[in-house]
Amino acid sequence: MDDASVPPVAPSMGVRGVGGVPDPGGGGRWILHVDMDAFFASVEVLDHPELAGKAVIVGGTGARGVVAACTYEARRFGVHSAMPSALARRLCPQAIFLEGRFRRYVEVSSQLHAILERFTPLVEGISLDEAFLDVTGSVGLLGPAPTVAIRIRRQVSESLGLDCSVGVGRTKLVAKLASKAAKPSADRTGVRPGPGVVVVPSDREAAFLGPLPVRALWGVGPATAKRLDDLGVATVGELAALPRELLVRRLGRAHGSRLAELARGEDDRPVVPAHDPKSVGHEETFPVDLVDGAALRRHLARLADASASQLRRVRLGARTVTVKVRFSDFSTITRSQTVALPLDSFRPVDALAAALLASVDCSRGVRLLGVSLSGLGPVLSGTQLAFPLDADAGVGGGAPPRDDGVSGDGGPPGGSGPAGDSERLQAAWAEVTATIDGIRERYGRDAVGNLSLLTPEGLQGKARGEAQWGPSRDDDRAGRERPRGVPRG
Repeated sequence: MDDASVPPVAPSMGVRGVGGVPDPGGGGRWILHVDMDAFFASVEVLDHPELAGKAVIVGGTGARGVVAACTYEARRFGVHSAMPSALARRLCPQAIFLEGRFRRYVEVSSQLHAILERFTPLVEGISLDEAFLDVTGSVGLLGPAPTVAIRIRRQVSESLGLDCSVGVGRTKLVAKLASKAAKPSADRTGVRPGPGVVVVPSDREAAFLGPLPVRALWGVGPATAKRLDDLGVATVGELAALPRELLVRRLGRAHGSRLAELARGEDDRPVVPAHDPKSVGHEETFPVDLVDGAALRRHLARLADASASQLRRVRLGARTVTVKVRFSDFSTITRSQTVALPLDSFRPVDALAAALLASVDCSRGVRLLGVSLSGLGPVLSGTQLAFPLDADAGVGGGAPPRDDGVSGDGGPPGGSGPAGDSERLQAAWAEVTATIDGIRERYGRDAVGNLSLLTPEGLQGKARGEAQWGPSRDDDRAGRERPRGVPRG
C-alpha cells in the first residue's frame, strides 16, 4: 500500500501520547515496526543537501527502468515506487533522476540496525529500511513502548540525519499498518508531515483496521482482491464481518483462514532476530532485447558469478538453480534444476545455468535475464567426486531440465547430465574459488574472474544491487548504437 494512500488516523482510532496508553493485550506484548521515510531518496538528499525540497527519483534512469524510491515532493505528482521510470518522467518532468548507490544504502542500513539493537536484541530486519522490534522485555528499563518509539525516532534523526515512522501494537500486522499511518503524505496540494508515531492498543484495533482497504492485508493481491470484491468486500472491517467458512470456500482453507484471522487483528508471529535467506539471486533488464546467444551467455555468467559470490558471503550453498527469462512481450518462463549436493562456486552454478538457458528458445528477444539459487544449506566440505571436468568444458548431456519452476532431480553425486557435471565442478573448483575470494577481498571484485567475464574494458562482474531497477540512460544510448543483440565491446 502506497504511503500516500493511508487515511489519516484520528486520536480515537489509536494514536496516543506517551502517557496513558493501555496495555496492548496479547499477554502484554509490544511490537514496533520502524520504517524509514523515502529511504533511498532521503539518503541522496542527505549526501547532496542541494537536493532538499526537490522532486528526487531514485531508480533505473533508462526507458526500461523502474522507480525504487522518491521524495515526497515527487509523490505529489503521483510518482511511487515500482512505477516505470518513463511514466514517472511524464508525471513529474522537473524531477531529478538518480541511478542510486546500493552500497551506500547498505552502509546506512547497517548503521540503522545498530541503533535499533540498542533498544532490544529482538530486531528482525525486513529490508534495508524497515524492521520489527519486540520491546516487551525493554519497557521496564526504557519506559512505555510509545516512549521507546519516540526515542528511536529521535536517535535515528540525530545519528543518521534521516526520518523514520514507527508503528506500535501488539502484533506485527498492526505495527506495520500503524507505521504506514505515521508517515507523511503528499498530493497536489502539498506535502504534509505525519504523526511520526502511531500507537494502536488492543481495544482500538478493530476501529483502526476496519476502514483500511483489504489490499492493506498481507496476502491480498490483485486476484484475491477481485474475489473479495465479488463478495462485496472492500474494507478490512467488511472482511472481518464475513463468516470464516465462506472465506475458506472461496479462497481455500489455508488462505481463507489466514485472512479471516488478519482481518480480526490476529497475528501471533514472533519477532525473529536473525534467519538465513531462503534464496539469493540477480536479474538484469536489458536496454534492447537480446537474441544473440553469445551476449546472453556473457550476461548469464555475470549473474551466476554474482549469485554464487553472495552465497559464499553467507556461508551457504544451493541445491536448486533457476534461470528466469522474460521476453519482449513480457511473457516470462523459468527453468530449474536441483542437484544432490549444495553448490557455491561460480563454475558449477554457471554450467548448470547455461544448460538451463540452452533449453530456452530466445529467438523472440530477451528483455530480462535472471539467476536465482535456492534450497540453501551448508556446503559439504571434503567431498571427493569421481573426476573434475576441464575448466572450459561445457555441461554434459542427459535428460533436459524441467520447465517453469519444476525442479529436476539431480540424482546421486557424480551422476550423468548437467546435474552430475555441476557436482563434479563444485568439488574441482572449491580451492580455486577460495583463492578468487581472497584476491577479490584484497583488490576488489573486478581484480580476478572467469574468462567469460572479460571484455575489452576489463572484467565486468556484477555487484549486489547493480542495475536492479533497470538500465540507465547510458545503457540505452549504448544499446541504440550497436546492432540488436550484440554486446558492448
